[in-house]
Amino acid sequence: MTRDSQSDEGRTMNYGKEKIRVYRTYATPLEGIETIPESSFDGRPNTLFGMDVRVRVEGEAFLPSFSEGDNSMVVATDSMKNFVHHHVGEYEGATLEGFLEHVGTALLETYEQMESVEISATEIPFEERLVPDEDGFDESELVFGVADGESAYGELVLDSGEDGPVLEDQRSGVTDIELVKVKDNSFTGFVQDEYTTLPERENRTLYVAMDIFWSYADAGAALAPESDQYVPAEQVRDIAQVVFDELDVNSIQDLIYQVGLRVLERFPQLETVGFEANNRTWIGVRDDLEGDAKVLREPDVPTGFQQFSMDRDDLEAETE
Repeated sequence: MTRDSQSDEGRTMNYGKEKIRVYRTYATPLEGIETIPESSFDGRPNTLFGMDVRVRVEGEAFLPSFSEGDNSMVVATDSMKNFVHHHVGEYEGATLEGFLEHVGTALLETYEQMESVEISATEIPFEERLVPDEDGFDESELVFGVADGESAYGELVLDSGEDGPVLEDQRSGVTDIELVKVKDNSFTGFVQDEYTTLPERENRTLYVAMDIFWSYADAGAALAPESDQYVPAEQVRDIAQVVFDELDVNSIQDLIYQVGLRVLERFPQLETVGFEANNRTWIGVRDDLEGDAKVLREPDVPTGFQQFSMDRDDLEAETE
């Protein structure tokens, strides 16, 4: 989400704290999530809840700190860090978005000079490690490993209103998805001219990395995991991998469009879906082996990327 950080006079003026890493054990479990055909995810225990938080604040009261060196209205960014740490312990909810609303509201209610708060967080994921039990192995309730996979993301903008803080904007997401499909991917029909050295490929191994972001028609739905309106990052991740498995796509652009259609189909409460994708496809070294076997190597730098956003009009156009 890109937000204009300029005042009415066209001045850019904000400050804040980032890379606030904080962890909570035995947070409220996320429960009651309805499953979808592409995912078995129905909740998580939140035994270990980690986040990397960024806070940015705005307000005309901060101008003297820039223009006159007067810090009398400045809340130190170290204090912001401590504020976030404290409120993780006060938060009784189960999601990133809920925590962001909790601490953002508290900041605006505590410091009147703050007119707006933009606050975001990336999940620091953990996974239960397997330990022996009577039936073989099961997930430990005590020992966790740092996960290398996908992370949930949330971002909110809250402004001060006459009756208290107001949620102005919202974006949720899942980042660092990396998927490799070993065959049944093509890339053909692209421009061929004197600059083209890449051959057309009818059947390639495709390695794609992507971040997926979404916004709700009603931003408040992001804060209501107990309702059937909340969209978990895990389910969007699972949609991406299922669509990749099902379809023989002719490009990464084709893949992210089809993933976006499926996300909008499964979650009618969403207004938009956006992608930032990166092509990390390996280069073939040998394809003379038996069957579908190949030898591949890492791609050369530079790397291709794709950015795309879509909304419900795209889904409606496909169903007409």
